[in-house]
Amino acid sequence: MSTVNLIDKNNLPKHLAIIMDGNGRWAKKHGLFRTLGHESGTKSVKKIIEACATLGIENLTLYAFSTENWNRPKIEVEALMKVLVNSLIKELPTLEKNNIKLNAIGNLEKLPVKAQKELQDVINKTAGNTKLVLTLALSYGSREELVNAVKNISDKVKNNIISVDKIDDSVINEHLYTQNLPDVDLLIRTSGEHRISNFLLWQIAYAELYFTDILWPDFKESDLYEAILSYQKRERRFGKTSEQIK
Repeated sequence: MSTVNLIDKNNLPKHLAIIMDGNGRWAKKHGLFRTLGHESGTKSVKKIIEACATLGIENLTLYAFSTENWNRPKIEVEALMKVLVNSLIKELPTLEKNNIKLNAIGNLEKLPVKAQKELQDVINKTAGNTKLVLTLALSYGSREELVNAVKNISDKVKNNIISVDKIDDSVINEHLYTQNLPDVDLLIRTSGEHRISNFLLWQIAYAELYFTDILWPDFKESDLYEAILSYQKRERRFGKTSEQIK
């Protein structure tokens, strides 16, 4: 039986997040420039997005470029931005065909103007799609996101818009980039690293974590299905006992 047929469609993660790691190491392994690893990684992106849409996953967030990635060599950063722009243009028909809405989070103003323009263009053209919300985390850092949230909330308290006594989880959620997304249910990281790397720190508080040694360009639909099956075998208690859950 195919792995996908073992998946319980009634127990899918409502929000799947992926740290797509290993493009550079994949390129090195194959004797290629790092930039070609990033280009190859876009093929896995397309496969996984379409697989998620077919399965019925409602929200998929991909860690595409972190705030720390700006510190990489200039030539690699420029190549990554070029890959981003080209992918946005190339994959618009795929998003439309699969009824996928594009979203983006992060300090987007730091992106090159051309990248910002193409990103906004695809976001606008897919705004009415309803099957899957695909969120790209670009120039994203969770600590920066939380700092900005604290600043914005503090400013509202200062101006008597919010009372300190009224600040709770929901208020903080409303001031995050992900305010329109549910908490993450399953976080996947490829390439054998066992770190979160400043990604959705607030949003993954109760997420199930899944780590695989597979480098991102080699990550296929079957690997996604294995991760989801692992998720479905786990008991999510949210602080309660097994008896309470049952």
